[in-house]
Amino acid sequence: MNKLSYFRPAIDAMSGYTPGEQPKLADITKLNTNENPYPPAPGVSEVLKSFAADKLRLYPDPMCTELRHTAAGLFKLDIENIIAGNGSDDILTMIFRCFTDESRPCACLEPTYSLYPVLANIQGCEAIKINLNEDFSLPDNLLEQAERANLLIITRPNAPTGNSFTLPEIEQICAEFKGIVLVDEAYVDFANDSCIGLVKKFDNLIVSRTASKSYSLAGGRLGLAMADVQLIDGMMKVKDSYNVNALTQVIAIAALRDQGYLKSTVEKIINSRNRLTAGLIKLGFRVIDSEANFVFAAPPDGDGERYFNQLREQAIIVRYFPGSATGRFVRITVGTDEQIDRLLEFTSTINLGT
Repeated sequence: MNKLSYFRPAIDAMSGYTPGEQPKLADITKLNTNENPYPPAPGVSEVLKSFAADKLRLYPDPMCTELRHTAAGLFKLDIENIIAGNGSDDILTMIFRCFTDESRPCACLEPTYSLYPVLANIQGCEAIKINLNEDFSLPDNLLEQAERANLLIITRPNAPTGNSFTLPEIEQICAEFKGIVLVDEAYVDFANDSCIGLVKKFDNLIVSRTASKSYSLAGGRLGLAMADVQLIDGMMKVKDSYNVNALTQVIAIAALRDQGYLKSTVEKIINSRNRLTAGLIKLGFRVIDSEANFVFAAPPDGDGERYFNQLREQAIIVRYFPGSATGRFVRITVGTDEQIDRLLEFTSTINLGT
């Protein structure tokens, strides 16, 4: 006899999101969760040293006013165009709360960030999955497939593939789609351009960012969204009251203000990404052109799972995504040069089916 469930049927039926593995071993090359291999800006450490613990007895600024002012100056927007969240996942939750329900589906790419369908299930809305082309470019009939959706999510650069889509493609989507277009720019600081300049042109566009990748604040949990004032006002209604803690607010301000450090760190990662890509191609891999801080690479025999397990046996942890489109590949975070050297050196010694 089955025990009576207290959960909504949608929750009982769904599978939760599976985050990237966080191994506890000390001697490990961890290249599976797209964390930045370098520390945050020096100002972050200074803020942490000087932060008065007594402030923690007080609630943080619920509107993240100074943080949003800092972001507004950086992105050349008004503070009213920006909302902050507890990581970009919090931003995504707000967006799903605002724009989806049982009668308002969302549409997202396939493959892409696997949290989107989970949030759709929680909200009770249909998730329309739009298959990318074989080279992971956007299909010509994307808007036709997304026609029934009220929310269309474009991850740019895409994850786990790493490739991006052109600004003219995004402009056309925003101009022709009848609902909300979310451009998730979690990895954009490693890319060639951004969609933030389109925010004041399209009142149906939301651009989301995270401090987890380029700013090395994955443990601090900060996300931002930029959009038309009316969209931000609506999102403010559904956010948790004090969704960004006091410590995160001050360290994020310090990180955002040090654009010189950001530029130098991003440059190192891009150089390492290029070296990793070239090394894998030399070994016969197919590597998708990446504008992120990771590469999506298929070994010569097209058996991504086998290569994933071979690396794991050597305490080199990357990410594998089963599936017809993704199973040939592994996703490799761009780590330090020493970590890349270790991965390439081991890869050169194993049978890759060539």
